[in-house]
Amino acid sequence: MASSAGSDNAPPTVVQPPLSQAVGYIVVVVVGLIIAFVMVLVTRLLRKTVGEDNQKTEMFMTANRTVRTGLTVSAVISSWLWTTAILGSSLMGYNYGVSGPFWFAAGCSPMIVFFALLGISCKRKIPEAHTSLEVVRIRYGTIAHIVFMVLCLVNNIFACANMLLGAAAAISAMTGVHTIAATFLLPIGVALYTFVGGIKATFLTDYFHTAIILIICCYFTIKAFTFDEVGSLGHLFDLVQTAVTRHPVEGNHDGSYLTMTSHGILFGILHLCANFGLVIMDTSYFVKVFSATPSAVVPGYVVGGIAYFAIPWGLGTLMSSIVIGLENSPLFPTYPRQMTSSEVSSGLVLPYAAITIAGKGGAAAIVLIVFMAVTSTLSAQVVAVSSIISFDIYREYFNRFASDRDVIRWSHYGVVFFALFSAGFSTMLYYVGIDLQWTLYMLGVVTCPGIFPMIFTILWKRQSKAAAIVSPVLGMATGLGVWLGTAHIFGGEVSVASTGLILPCVYGTVASAFSPILYSVIITLLKPQNYDWNDFSKERLALEKLEDDLSTVHSRSTHRPASHVEAGGPLAFKSLEFKRWARIAAFWSIATFLGHWVLWPLPMYGANYIFGKKFYSAWLVVAIIWLWGTMLITIFYPLIDGGIQQGIEIYSSFRRQDARVNRSENDKNESRSSETSSIP
Repeated sequence: MASSAGSDNAPPTVVQPPLSQAVGYIVVVVVGLIIAFVMVLVTRLLRKTVGEDNQKTEMFMTANRTVRTGLTVSAVISSWLWTTAILGSSLMGYNYGVSGPFWFAAGCSPMIVFFALLGISCKRKIPEAHTSLEVVRIRYGTIAHIVFMVLCLVNNIFACANMLLGAAAAISAMTGVHTIAATFLLPIGVALYTFVGGIKATFLTDYFHTAIILIICCYFTIKAFTFDEVGSLGHLFDLVQTAVTRHPVEGNHDGSYLTMTSHGILFGILHLCANFGLVIMDTSYFVKVFSATPSAVVPGYVVGGIAYFAIPWGLGTLMSSIVIGLENSPLFPTYPRQMTSSEVSSGLVLPYAAITIAGKGGAAAIVLIVFMAVTSTLSAQVVAVSSIISFDIYREYFNRFASDRDVIRWSHYGVVFFALFSAGFSTMLYYVGIDLQWTLYMLGVVTCPGIFPMIFTILWKRQSKAAAIVSPVLGMATGLGVWLGTAHIFGGEVSVASTGLILPCVYGTVASAFSPILYSVIITLLKPQNYDWNDFSKERLALEKLEDDLSTVHSRSTHRPASHVEAGGPLAFKSLEFKRWARIAAFWSIATFLGHWVLWPLPMYGANYIFGKKFYSAWLVVAIIWLWGTMLITIFYPLIDGGIQQGIEIYSSFRRQDARVNRSENDKNESRSSETSSIP
C-alpha cells in the first residue's frame, strides 16, 4: 500500500458530500426507473415490428442467437466496465504509481481475448446450449453439474458484492445517500428491465451505458488539462515527481510513482488470475457467446478485449496522477491532510480527483458513471443467475418437461431473487468492515478453482469425470488454506485486516488457480476419458426451433452417419469456418498475453526504469488516444454493424402497418359508398 498509511495518525476531517442526497436518489432511483421504462418500450417495439418476442425462452435467454459483432464488442467492453474497473484502477495508481493502472488493465484484456477461443469452441460443439453448466452436465453428469453450479454461483455472488460495495461507497461520498440505501436501490432498475427484456435488454443497455461512461471518461481527459493547476502533461509530470519527495512509495524503485519496478506487479499477478476466474466461471460470458452469431464471437471478444485495455490504463493513470500531484493543494477535498487508508480502499481516489478538477460537475459525472457501470454489469450477473435457476435447477431437477412459459416464469423469479440477495449479501459484508479493496484482493481465492477444470471440459477430451468433480473442490480447499495460513503468518492473526493484505491474497489466488491443474492431470492419468465431441450434438437444448442455419444442420446431422457429414455440405463448411476462427482466437490470445505481460512491461520492470518527462507524456498521450478510440468503436461500430439496418426495419414495419391501416380504411369507405349508391 502506498503513502496513505500515515494519514490515519490524527482524526481526519470529514469530507462533506459536494452534492445533495436528492441528487443521489434522483440518479439511483429515478434515472434507473426511466432507463427501465425505456427498455420496456424498446422491447415491446422490437416484438411488434421485427418479431423479437421475449415471451419465448430462446429470445429471452439468448436473443435468438442473432447478436452481431458490433453489439458483441459493446457488450464485452461493458461486461468489464465494473465499478471496480472505474474506481479500482485509480486506487491502484494511487497505491503503486504508473504501474498500478497498467497492471489493472493487463489483468483484464488477455482473458477476455482468450475467452474468444472457449466461446467459438462452445458454438461449434454445442450450439444450442444456454449456459456453461449445461455443457458440464452433458459431459459429466449430475454431481459435476452441482459442483460447478455452486462454483459459478459463488463467483456471481462475490462479483456482485464487489460491484455494489464500490458503487455504494462512491455514491454515498458524492451525495450523502446512506451506503445501505444505495446498495438496495441500485438493483431495482436492473431487475425491472432485465425482468422484461432478458438478454437483449442487457445488450441494449450495455451499449447505452457504455457509451455514456466512455464519453464522460473522455471528458475527464479534456477537463484535466484545461484545469489551471494541471495545465499540461509536463506540469502534471512535475507535480507527480514532486510528490515522491513528500511520500515515497514503499516497494517501488527509489520510491518513485513513475516506475514499473513496483510491488504493483504482485497485484497484476493476483488480478490476472482472479479475472480468469471471473470470466471462465461467470455464466453471463457464456450466455453472451451463445447469444452471438458464430461469426461475431471471435472478432467481438478480440476487439472488445483490446479496446477495453485503455479504460483502466488511461483513466486510472490520469486521475491517480492528479490526486498524487494535487493532494497537498487547498483545492483537494481532504486538504490539509492526505487521504486516509479507509478512503483509498473504499475507492474514493477517482471521485476526489473529479471533484478537484471539475467541482460539483465532476461529482455528478462520477455518480452517473458509477451508476451506469454497476447497473450494466449487474444486469449481466442477474441474467446469468436467472439462467442457472431456470435452466440448470428448475428445468433439470424439478420439471424436465417445462414449457416455454414455465422457464420464463422461473427466469423472472431468478431475476428478482438474485437482485435482492446480492444487495443483502453486500450489506452483510459492509457491516463486517469489508470494502472495495478487500474484495478486489481476495476475489480470486473463491473464483479461480474452476478455471482449468472448465477449460479442460471444453477443450480437452481426456479429462475424466472424477477429475472434473474433485480437482476444483481440492483447488478451493488449497486456495483457502494458503490464503488464511499466510494471512496468519504475515498479519499475526486471521482477521479482515490480515486477510486483505496483498501477499496472502496473491498466494491464495495462485494456489486456487493452478493447483487444480495438478489435481486434474493426476486424477485423469489414473483413469482418462476419451470423450466423443459428437455426443454434444445429440442433445436438444433449445425449447423451440432455432432460425440459425448451423443449429438446424447440427440437429439434422445427429441422424446421419458421421462419414456423410464430414464428406461435404453445409456442416463441413461450417466446421472449417469454426476451425479458422479458433486459430485466429488462439493467435490473438497468445499475442495479447505476450504484449501486455511480457514484451511491453517486463523490460521496464527489469531495467528499474524511471519515467522521464517525455516518456511519461508519451505514455499518457497513447493511453488517451486509445481511450478515445475505444469510445468511437463502442458508439459507432454497433450502429454500422446492424443498428442502422434494424432501425430501418423498424421504420419499414411501421410504414407497412400504416399502409395496411390506410387500405383497410379505404376499403371500408368504398364499401360504405357502394352501399349508399345502391339505395334508391
